[in-house]
Amino acid sequence: MNPRVAAARLRKRLRRLRDRLPQGTLAVAGTVVVLAVGGAVLTRTLDVGTVVDAAATADPALLAAALAAYLASWPVRGRRYGDVLAPMGHRCRTAFLTATVFASQTANLIVPARAGDGVRAYLLNDRRDVPYPTGVASLAVERAFDLVALGVLGGAALAVLLVDGRAAAPDGSGRAVAAAGGIAVAAALASAVTVAVARSDRRFGPALRERADGSRLAPVADAAVRFGAAVRVVAADGAALVRVFLASAVVWGLDVATAVLVLAALVGGFGGGVAPAALLVVGTLAVSAGNLAKVLPLSQGGIGLYEAAFTGIVVATTPIAPEVALAAAVLDHALKNGVTLAGGAAAAAAFDLSVTGAPDESEREPDAGATRPTTDR
Repeated sequence: MNPRVAAARLRKRLRRLRDRLPQGTLAVAGTVVVLAVGGAVLTRTLDVGTVVDAAATADPALLAAALAAYLASWPVRGRRYGDVLAPMGHRCRTAFLTATVFASQTANLIVPARAGDGVRAYLLNDRRDVPYPTGVASLAVERAFDLVALGVLGGAALAVLLVDGRAAAPDGSGRAVAAAGGIAVAAALASAVTVAVARSDRRFGPALRERADGSRLAPVADAAVRFGAAVRVVAADGAALVRVFLASAVVWGLDVATAVLVLAALVGGFGGGVAPAALLVVGTLAVSAGNLAKVLPLSQGGIGLYEAAFTGIVVATTPIAPEVALAAAVLDHALKNGVTLAGGAAAAAAFDLSVTGAPDESEREPDAGATRPTTDR
């Protein structure tokens, strides 16, 4: 049989299988596979009892500091999202936006296929009359700056490790560190290029609409053009871009601080066997690698992927034992997910659980200065 024909038949069968499966089944299956493979590797290569003991002996004071650092990042996330929405003609209070971020991130942890993004767009539309294309575009801008911030932090950490010589391990582990740093830099560059294109004077909308005119793709093309127009509104506002980037750096800086404090809690504090500067650099690269690994839709909430990437970086660049590194990765991820779930539960209660209550007009802030994109009308 012709290889091309066979490949086409295989793709057709896979599409049929995907269409028959309930939405989110693949994400759940991926989570099970990742956890099963990770559990098998863990039991074969590490002492599970040592991992549990390391987690149990963590310094409570440093864990409390890690919790405080992570909690501090959430109002910044809300304010950053406000800076994304403002150029699009929609101003909302930080408390409301922080609650919507909590709700969407919690849904992403619980519901497969990143349904939380839809939850946020729905809340903005239902409570603040923000059109769906604008809500989706604002999420894209936020994601792009997340990647930029992670890439900048990861690239800086990699540069420090290379200068210090830690990433040139003879056993080949340095290659994993270099690869993680390279992916971080590539993600930052790709996102920066996307923003640069959006800021340029080139207009792709008319050509796209013309090509799709009269076809079944016309509604898709129209939605894509409206989406791009909303993104362009933010990209064209230089002051907003600076504010969003700085807020993104603070958000992920606090995320790194959380991980570093958890690491310190397991290695005897900052005066233990690893220098504080080394913990900061390695923690920065580990968080960048772990969060970039979560981008792959292989497991629900990146469970297993984050821990694997985080542990690999720590083991490759420090004398910390693999069991301790894994315990730190698990505690770090569990702490962050726990805060997200608790905040999401509070947000769900505030939004009356079903998220169908009428918007509170008293909380909406009028925006006399910003201009709504014409595509939103």
